[in-house]
Amino acid sequence: MSKYNSSHYQDFIHLDQWLSYLENLHSSEIDLGLSRIGKVATRLAIDLSFAKVITVAGTNGKGTTCAFIENALLSCDGIDAEQGVAVYSSPHIVHFNERLRINKEDIADQPLIEAFKLIEHARAEISLSYYEYTTLAALLVLMQVRPRFIILEVGLGGRLDATNIINADIAVITTVDLDHQSFLGNDRETIGFEKAGIMRAEQDIVIGDTNTPKSVLAHANHLHKNNEERVFVRDRDFTVTSKECLWHWQSKKVQLTGLQAPYIPRDNVATALMVLEQLNVSLTTQFVNDVISKTKLAGRTELVKQKGRCDVILDVGHNPQATRYLAGYLKQVKALNNYQHIYAVVSMLADKDISASLEALKNDVDFWYTGALSVPRAATTQMMTSKLALLSDEVNAFDNIAEAFNMANQQASAADLILVFGSFFTVAKIKSQLLFVS
Repeated sequence: MSKYNSSHYQDFIHLDQWLSYLENLHSSEIDLGLSRIGKVATRLAIDLSFAKVITVAGTNGKGTTCAFIENALLSCDGIDAEQGVAVYSSPHIVHFNERLRINKEDIADQPLIEAFKLIEHARAEISLSYYEYTTLAALLVLMQVRPRFIILEVGLGGRLDATNIINADIAVITTVDLDHQSFLGNDRETIGFEKAGIMRAEQDIVIGDTNTPKSVLAHANHLHKNNEERVFVRDRDFTVTSKECLWHWQSKKVQLTGLQAPYIPRDNVATALMVLEQLNVSLTTQFVNDVISKTKLAGRTELVKQKGRCDVILDVGHNPQATRYLAGYLKQVKALNNYQHIYAVVSMLADKDISASLEALKNDVDFWYTGALSVPRAATTQMMTSKLALLSDEVNAFDNIAEAFNMANQQASAADLILVFGSFFTVAKIKSQLLFVS
């Protein structure tokens, strides 16, 4: 038994026990690299070759792109419970089980527990981070379930992310922008190179960014220098146009007109449609509109209707690109719903670009509320307050984010809107609170 092992792990019977153990198992929360997980994966004989695998990387839009592909595949004829669709994503919002869903059902505790036991035995002297460990568990469960399609959302970066031990059939890059600079680099070209690391020579590659970094295109073209027809780039191989309230999508093979506005970012739907075309899904306007109507994702402009109180929007946006999208979204929903004021409840991690993320929303938010998160990487209330004070005179600071939301909820009228954003942790805390109240 290594120094990282618990001598009592054999006695763990609850998922929470395992998760608590894993949180303290490795020296670093984030520890990029494929060496450790690759060795353990070999010992476990990890193999997903039975399925069609899609790997989705990007700064933003990964979760919603995965969800649209998932819903579309599940809407196709011939895909049933025995030949289903699995999605692995992270982080979760409320329950850990959200990280792996089969046919849109979150995985149960026991398969995860059994997978953890196998990993603990196989890893021996090798220390694994929480994310590496839980990724291996998801892969082991998928080997048992054997779905027809597996969609893997890449975590931080791409090239050195734990999911990159899998050779997927299709590699997807949603967007490339500034985030996790201390790990990935300080400009889009460097970050793009890291994202492009999920690509393989034998894959189809779909790139959804509307301003693709040269590093991404160069890597894709290098891999497919003798077969460039396997690389599909936004605004070159597939396009989006708008007309009044509807929009249109077109590739070299398919033209879709009269598409309705989605609940998720339209750009992510556009990227997902190119992936679906490569999976030979028959795309029609009626089919796509049906999938659009059913595709929503927790924590992504998620609307919560409170009884007798104002509406709440929950969004995990935590970088400048994400908050720029939020700003545009707020303008639309305010006009459609005649909200009088927008109250923002925000807390972020200290290693994020807090100033630029907040700046994007300064003209859309009337009142700001902030408080600290109870996680090691969290920005302090003082840090958040100092950033917000540069944008507004209407800043209300509290010891924690729950108190901040409670006060905003008391002071907002039923005709107002509360936006909760800044981190998965922020949304998780407030969503749990809303679920408890309801």
